[in-house]
Amino acid sequence: MRRVVMLGALVLVGALSVVGVATQQGARNLEVDRLEDNLFVLRGGGGNSAAFITSDGVVLVDTKLAGWGQPLIDKIGELTSKPITTIINTHAHFDHVDGNVEFPASVEFVAHENTQRLMRENNGVRGLGDARPSPFDGDNATGIPERTFRDTLTLGSGADRVELHYFGRAHTGGDTWVVFPALRVMHAGDAFPSKGLPIMDSNNGGSGIEYPDTLRKASQGITNVDRIITGHSTVMTPRDLSDYADFVSWFVSDVRAAKVRGESAAEFVSGWEVPSIFAGFSKGASEERLTVYVQDIYDALP
Repeated sequence: MRRVVMLGALVLVGALSVVGVATQQGARNLEVDRLEDNLFVLRGGGGNSAAFITSDGVVLVDTKLAGWGQPLIDKIGELTSKPITTIINTHAHFDHVDGNVEFPASVEFVAHENTQRLMRENNGVRGLGDARPSPFDGDNATGIPERTFRDTLTLGSGADRVELHYFGRAHTGGDTWVVFPALRVMHAGDAFPSKGLPIMDSNNGGSGIEYPDTLRKASQGITNVDRIITGHSTVMTPRDLSDYADFVSWFVSDVRAAKVRGESAAEFVSGWEVPSIFAGFSKGASEERLTVYVQDIYDALP
């Protein structure tokens, strides 16, 4: 999820309510969940960030909204005296990357090659509104990732090893799955945001049609994890990710069938309900926004 006019339209209302409260109070409060002695989830101010403390410094995954970079620096400073050396951006949406500009130029920024390009393009998020002003000033701006990868990339070694994987288009065209093998934990970003239907951002390379296959590739391809940090919800399990792949696949299959029946996108969305076998899952978005994604799937189908 990137630069839009109204934050209230984002997927996880609970997470964004924290943003609103903090803004009204003139504060930038972060909640910290300790998964391990050297791995923390930092909530509030946008997407879930993760701080992995290595022998040389801190690897930070995602930097939240503009104005939340310094609070991240301050909070991590309470957890360790080691400097932040590396920032990984899971995708290009504003609530995961705009905080980049508040970190020193000495930090190495890493992302998928498509995410680097999309951050420069500053496209609006499909279904959420027009693009907002970008905090990144041109191709050489601080915070635009300079180190990129296409399929996989490994940072560090031994207990400090971090693995980056790209499995294809889903939420955007540059979704990175970040694995901490020694801790058996993965950060999924917004490819797995919560147990609600995701944003399928065709403006930034996302694909409703390809989304289920990408989720299955991640679920089946990464087998050395027990816990998954989601983009906006709680820490979940590999079984949850597998179920989520089934859920999104079911939705896309229903969309295909609706097109064959000749239903409009709006007609399909108004009548679609979450199947009973997916207890605990939700539509996750307004019918207006879902109609946009269904129409995109219709348009991409033969």
